[in-house]
Amino acid sequence: MTFDPNTLPDNPYLLLTPGPLSTTKGVKAAMLRDWCTWDRDYNELVQSIRHKLVGIAAENPKGYTSVLMQGSGSFSVEAVIGTVVPRDGKLAILTNGAYGNRIVQMANVLNIANVVLDFGEISPVEPEKLDALLNSDPSITHVAVVHCETTTGMLNPIAEVGRIAKSYGKVFIVDAMSSFGGVEMDIAALQIDFLISSANKCIQGVPGFGFVLAKEEELVKCKGQARSLSLDLVDQWQTMEEQHGKWRYTSPTHVVRAFYQAMLELEKEGGVRARADRYRTSQRTLVEGMEQMGFRTLLSREHQSPIITSFYYPDESAFTFAGFYERLKKEGFVIYPGKISAADTFRIGNIGHVFPEDMERLVQAIERNRFWL
Repeated sequence: MTFDPNTLPDNPYLLLTPGPLSTTKGVKAAMLRDWCTWDRDYNELVQSIRHKLVGIAAENPKGYTSVLMQGSGSFSVEAVIGTVVPRDGKLAILTNGAYGNRIVQMANVLNIANVVLDFGEISPVEPEKLDALLNSDPSITHVAVVHCETTTGMLNPIAEVGRIAKSYGKVFIVDAMSSFGGVEMDIAALQIDFLISSANKCIQGVPGFGFVLAKEEELVKCKGQARSLSLDLVDQWQTMEEQHGKWRYTSPTHVVRAFYQAMLELEKEGGVRARADRYRTSQRTLVEGMEQMGFRTLLSREHQSPIITSFYYPDESAFTFAGFYERLKKEGFVIYPGKISAADTFRIGNIGHVFPEDMERLVQAIERNRFWL
């Protein structure tokens, strides 16, 4: 008997967050079958995912490979930082939010020499400051930056950062956790050596593993450098290569199968370009509706990503985020609290199985629940 995923119950609310996010019934249904990690069918599935990821990443992906890594996206970031930077290396980290700061934390815990360019919470990174830093400090070997800083929704200028990093011959690392698959990019054209993302972001899978897209010639140089056994990126990659999709340790089989389904649905939608168009339309619909009600965005439009948007609290003493959140949850929407110290904000995401008409419904729900007026 063939299972009809449409028989699954609807979720009680949409997750308007930067991930985990609302998924399709097809993705949920894909998790209902059990898999053996040694089975050929399963490992071929893994290999297909790896191949598809490289195809999404670049128009001409020759020379790139992909590695899947158990855990949340941060596990994959730490696998890259801890494997790629050698003992005598030095990492320059451009940060303007919590996720850039997390890379700093990782480097410090792993005793990796680093220098930080901190641009605050509401300004984009400035490539010219990286230029000055690299010119003054030749000991720097690697450069890391977050593409979409979901602390605020900021989209950082990775093309300019990458151009400068490569002009000095540095290895270029990009945390594209919440942007890969939802913002058009070509990692070869951007000269990215290592890009990191996660299953539960713009590909629209569920949490359980992250992945790294790597320039193979740079990856092989890192053998023996890992500071962790389980987060050894090269060893994970070599096992997947040599054993045709096998993971070193127990893989999240149900999540992997759901991710494969999500990739098929991305293709059916029209690829990254079509998905990026949907996200942009949803974000524009949201902001226009919110501004008509008097809400203000934290960021200017030139720096705003289509992934998640930060809004200032209304200038009303009766407003509380907790009350606002609970009222919207009863209406079928879950939003995100703010994450910056400089202002009181809340965030609304646009990624996942969410459409412009959902943003219209959300705006109407907010209009009904403006209890502070």
